Amino acid sequence: MNAARALPLMLTAAVVLLAAPPLRADDAKTEVVTDLANPFGVVRGASTLLDSMRAEEDAEGLEAGGSMPATMSILLLLTILSVAPALLVLCTSFTRIVVVLALLRQAIGTQSLPPGQVLTGLALFMTLMIMGPTFKQINDTAITPLQDGTINEIQAWNAAKQPLRAFMFRQIDYADNWSNVHMILDYRGIHKAPEELRYGDVDMLTLIPAYVLSELKVAFLIGFRIYLPFLIIDMVVAGVLISMGMLMLPPVLISLPFKLLMFVLVDGWHLVAGNLLASFSVPGAG
Repeated sequence: MNAARALPLMLTAAVVLLAAPPLRADDAKTEVVTDLANPFGVVRGASTLLDSMRAEEDAEGLEAGGSMPATMSILLLLTILSVAPALLVLCTSFTRIVVVLALLRQAIGTQSLPPGQVLTGLALFMTLMIMGPTFKQINDTAITPLQDGTINEIQAWNAAKQPLRAFMFRQIDYADNWSNVHMILDYRGIHKAPEELRYGDVDMLTLIPAYVLSELKVAFLIGFRIYLPFLIIDMVVAGVLISMGMLMLPPVLISLPFKLLMFVLVDGWHLVAGNLLASFSVPGAG
């Protein structure tokens, strides 16, 4: 093997060896025999050394009281970070708020005003306000004990999902949308009468889609109520234009200023935001 081909392997092996922490004399349980003149031998020796270190870390983690090894903890953290946006959208009040705001913008007739970033930001901060008690409970029962080392990762997940489940069940009860829960349970082959169903019988795999369907139903009902006054203005303007024979003039062009004027006069943003906040069942709110 010539020098040009051996150089990348030598650099890779050097990086691996430098990145690995040194072994102490009393911890050297795996003897690594490496021929430094052979790059493949260097890589093989580094691989053996790292495998030995991982095995020792796993053994130490199991002896420390059942906590997860460092590799599994990092994998679990990366998994949580990857699904965190989906959890924020699907398991909180964000879905209902952002759908209602989007329907409001469409009802007014301004296709790009307010911008999508503004509506998303408003929905995000309203979500933080509504979910504040739930997030505080998750922090007190799961995150803080995990950081203190009193519980492991699995126990932290079981403790963290209980406040979130309670919030979702509360919204389903408040909107009386248990039919979605029964539909998904029936699809999964779990048949239970409504009077026999308990919160503990509904797992997260069933609860999350049922909650999202419930939120979409409530959001569309609120959007329908928002649409009605703007629809009346559009119909009145269209009727006036037709009676005047101005068929070539788009009704939307004339009705948009009237809709904006009405929305401002009644303080529409205050009404929409206030009713959205009041549409959620939050302990201690109101």
